[in-house]
Amino acid sequence: MRFSTVIAALVSAAVPFVSGAAVATPTTYTILVGMNSTLTYTPSSVNATVGDIINFQFVAGNHTATQSTFADPCANNTTPMTGVDSGFKPVAANATSLPAYSFTMTNSTPLWFYCRQAGHCQKGMVFAVNPTAQSTFAMFQETAMSSNTTTGGMATTSGSVTAPAAAAATTTPANGALALGGSAAGIITTIGLLVGVLM
Repeated sequence: MRFSTVIAALVSAAVPFVSGAAVATPTTYTILVGMNSTLTYTPSSVNATVGDIINFQFVAGNHTATQSTFADPCANNTTPMTGVDSGFKPVAANATSLPAYSFTMTNSTPLWFYCRQAGHCQKGMVFAVNPTAQSTFAMFQETAMSSNTTTGGMATTSGSVTAPAAAAATTTPANGALALGGSAAGIITTIGLLVGVLM
């Protein structure tokens, strides 16, 4: 019995390490959409790292969190693939349950979002992940407010995240599980085999 306790301790100690480096605990950034019935994302930008979760909490109105580009803030990102889009999330005035939409960062490149509701982007309803000194949130919002791009229309959504190239480099199954690959999978497999043989 003591031997299995030692093995369990070794497994627990080995899991947080991949390739000799400690794996950081991800941060969840909650973005309030339409807070106080305004055309805003609060906060308006965050700086996230790989593994962090961007969680849009829709608190009022009927809004989206739709990925765009810095150059064209009020249009869906379609290159090289379709970007993240929450679809419209209507919230009743006295709602006790609020809709949410989230995705996990798989790299730290800047990501740009807007609300697809007609006219909201042009009124400055935009959000940024990892804006830079050369591409600031203020510049992005100013471009959005001077945009002539027409937004609006209802969208359909399957309830799962379509991962854009900038937001995800791995696939996430519909059940939300993250597939392990590379050295992490090898380490866990090796430990599992060792435990199975020794028990």
